[in-house]
Amino acid sequence: MLGVTAGAAGGRDDRRGRVARGHGSGRPTPGREPRPRPTPSTAGIIRALVLPVARTLPWLPLAAGGAVGLLLVGVPRLVSGETPEEIALLLLRGAALAFGLGLAFLMDDPARHTTAGVPVRRAVRAGLRVALVAPVAVGWWTAALLLVPAEVRPPVGDMTLEAAATAVLALLAGAAAVRLRDEPEPGQAAAAALLLTGLVAPLLMPDRWTLFVQPHADRWDEAHRSWAWLLAGAALVWAACLLEPVRRRRVRAVFTARH
Repeated sequence: MLGVTAGAAGGRDDRRGRVARGHGSGRPTPGREPRPRPTPSTAGIIRALVLPVARTLPWLPLAAGGAVGLLLVGVPRLVSGETPEEIALLLLRGAALAFGLGLAFLMDDPARHTTAGVPVRRAVRAGLRVALVAPVAVGWWTAALLLVPAEVRPPVGDMTLEAAATAVLALLAGAAAVRLRDEPEPGQAAAAALLLTGLVAPLLMPDRWTLFVQPHADRWDEAHRSWAWLLAGAALVWAACLLEPVRRRRVRAVFTARH
């Protein structure tokens, strides 16, 4: 009897040892679900997207538009040494339009349809593209202003308002093409629309609505209040264009539920 009891006790100890070794071996215990991996945060995903997005930005159109803009404001000073005030204003507006043409390509993304599964919204991806280009745009505009002699330089704040409105209109043109037609590369059409608007608007606008006035004109302040409203309206419409289409979200949700 003593030997049988001892044998049974030894068998139980041996089974306990095997169970203990099974726990230490890293194999999941039967009956227990493996612990789920933590979901990456939105901030972590954005940090991971910075370098890939920076590599896909249309740097060539941006560089071309910026170079043309700087040439517009810099060449007259290098050639003649003097720039009339009216010409300086016209050249700054032309430079802002040239850089805006480069910004119109910002939404170009040949891989847009293949990266639609990234777990961040379209507004976040587009905002990241703008955030990466914003320091370049600020530095470029500062250089353009400094190329204009101080004695003929138009009011800096008002001209910056005009340049900002032009830039947002360029972004709006690209975002609208993506929103309405799901274009992967809407840059050419957006740039053409912006260029046509910039050339035709001064000719077709009635005098009481015109945005393009001279610095010493009586309507300068009034015109720039209109520029401020234009900037605000364009920014709101641009933000609306960055939202995910509701219809597409519903179709995707139904498809996922069926499978």
